[in-house]
Amino acid sequence: MQMKKIYALLAASLTLFVASTASAQDEGFIYGKIYMDDNRSYEGPIRWGKEEVYWVDVFNASKEENENVHYLTHEERDRLDEKRMWRNGNFSASSTLRWLGFGSTHERNYEEDYTHQFACQFGEIRSIRLVSSKRVELELQSGMKVKINGEGYNDIGTDLKIIDKELGEMELDWHRIEKIEFKSTPSRLAQKFGEPLYGTVETFQGAFTGYIQWDHDERLSTDKLDGESEDGKVALIFDKITSLEPHLNRTKVVLKSGRELELRGSNDVNSENRGIIITTDKGTIIDVPWDEFKKLTLKSGTTAPVVKYESFKSQKELHATVITHDGKTLSGRMVLDLDEEYDFELYQGKSEEIEYSVPLRNIRRIVVSGGDRAEVFLANGEKLSLNESQDVGELNQGVLVFAGKDKPVYVPWEEVKEIQLN
Repeated sequence: MQMKKIYALLAASLTLFVASTASAQDEGFIYGKIYMDDNRSYEGPIRWGKEEVYWVDVFNASKEENENVHYLTHEERDRLDEKRMWRNGNFSASSTLRWLGFGSTHERNYEEDYTHQFACQFGEIRSIRLVSSKRVELELQSGMKVKINGEGYNDIGTDLKIIDKELGEMELDWHRIEKIEFKSTPSRLAQKFGEPLYGTVETFQGAFTGYIQWDHDERLSTDKLDGESEDGKVALIFDKITSLEPHLNRTKVVLKSGRELELRGSNDVNSENRGIIITTDKGTIIDVPWDEFKKLTLKSGTTAPVVKYESFKSQKELHATVITHDGKTLSGRMVLDLDEEYDFELYQGKSEEIEYSVPLRNIRRIVVSGGDRAEVFLANGEKLSLNESQDVGELNQGVLVFAGKDKPVYVPWEEVKEIQLN
């Protein structure tokens, strides 16, 4: 009789643990308060259009200027400009004259020429205030503010969805929004957009486990997989699916019930698929193109690691030691690729056809090989071999190191041997 009581207590404790763990999953969703231009406001979980819904999802925009260019000499600017023109295959007659010494590139607007993408995970952001329909002032949790625009990206200008505490799910017109204020997500939400898609993606380079974005888009159990079967069109909610596997120009779908079917005819299930993104619990974002994809197995009932809003509470300047090929060692505040200045920014590169994005705070060392490849050593002990990106290879515009002086030392990327991040 006593043993029965013990078993009952254990069962009750296990049920409570599972329930509390499952509810804690909600803290990984984007949450906040949206203020409209007519003084109305709405509070609850937020989804960016049909896409971003987690704190680990990436907010993309374009920086408006790059003041770091002013630290370069005219000669250094010219060399960067000529290098870029050669690479892009547009070395025109006028640029040839400049290269030969006739004329100058100094009058060019270098701030615009060397502006880059702005990218950070949503958890880094405290608020977004609309300046115009395509420009915003973004404030990070640290209090730092930056003005960015939506040129080339859809995260500025898209309508937002919110599940208001009283009114339920709503879609809000971007042009009527005044400000978005992000807040810690309650441990349990009364309503949410769905459950996270979490699973393992098998590729020709190995397997990756984490939060899943199918076709760069679907990432919730309530999202739908569209395609055509032999008998007609199908729209399956992901909650019913256990695995997806490419076959020729179609996809084999296995449901939780064991039922199997092949779908074709849409970019969800054929070679037009934009790729499968995996965000690991260590913060690495992996984008697998269709040609490298072998199989996705979704983990039903598995509690995924939760990355909360509080996990992103600080954003700091980059500090590093830079070692050059000729033996120089420079230490101090660093600007990477003439642009990235903070640890929340993403370092990006490719391994074969798979793309990686890693928050700089998660990187300990970058060892450059031949100027066009880099071995990236992460804080968790992993190593990535990357190339072919803005941050890796000839696209990289070099490094600035503020070694205790007002004017930094500029090191072209081809002269960098190693970067040790503090």
